Amino acid sequence: MQGRRLEPNVITYSASISACQKGSQWREALKLLAEMQGRRLEPDVITYNASISACEKGSQWQEALKLLTEMQGRSLEPNVITYSAAISACEKG
Repeated sequence: MQGRRLEPNVITYSASISACQKGSQWREALKLLAEMQGRRLEPDVITYNASISACEKGSQWQEALKLLTEMQGRSLEPNVITYSAAISACEKG
């Protein structure tokens, strides 16, 4: 892989957003989500779960609910993790 330029993908963005969540860096997580979309990469359920969890950790319930709405607008089906993180964000807010 030496000498090759590697392009980020959905997996690397999701992992980075998850790392932001663990480090309580919700703003950075949302910046990465926006950057990802700017690169025309489609976030998946895992990406949104990590982003919503980052907002939950930062007590940003309004941002978490915005992401949940955005996710549904992209025809992505929220799962138990998604709803659990969103509910937890509301509880902390």
